[in-house]
Amino acid sequence: MKAAVLVLHGGKVTSHDPATRWQLSSVRMWPFTWSLRRALTDTAVLQLQYRYRGWNGAEESPVRDARWALAQIRDRFGDVPVTLVGHSMGGRTAAAVADDPNVVAVVALAPWWPSGNETKAMRAEQSVLVVHGSADRWTDPALSKAATDAALVRGVRARYVSMKRAGHFMLRSPWTWSKLVRDFVVDQSPSTCATKTR
Repeated sequence: MKAAVLVLHGGKVTSHDPATRWQLSSVRMWPFTWSLRRALTDTAVLQLQYRYRGWNGAEESPVRDARWALAQIRDRFGDVPVTLVGHSMGGRTAAAVADDPNVVAVVALAPWWPSGNETKAMRAEQSVLVVHGSADRWTDPALSKAATDAALVRGVRARYVSMKRAGHFMLRSPWTWSKLVRDFVVDQSPSTCATKTR
């Protein structure tokens, strides 16, 4: 495999209940995982299942799980470039582990970025796509936009897309959400980058 994609699902503010693959937060990300697997035949597309459903304050439970998954990707595939795709709490998790040396790009879908400072771990050479519904009542699109703008100021190649009248769960215009993610991730793939430089 030439690259990897790690898909990160959402969750709850606080919960030590076990996360399972049949919970809606996980199921919601299956279409993205399947779409990317079809589009990227030379890329390992993996969807992480957290231990717990919650972020859990300073414990930051899914961050530990994501760092474990990134180490597993290195062990299995070597130092391949990794793109993170996260929804809601998964978007917060992706931003937190963006400092991993193998992470080259991040997609944050309706991210839960409560402080607006969650992009501080992102590096200038990384590409970032943030997509947020303007009608989201679970996470704040204004904070997502502010965090994206802050990343731009630091030299991150960040882009913000507002999905008009869309809510948190990506039910309005699902094909648009999927196409935005697929096109962005495909554009980060090593084969696409090689073609561009010829």
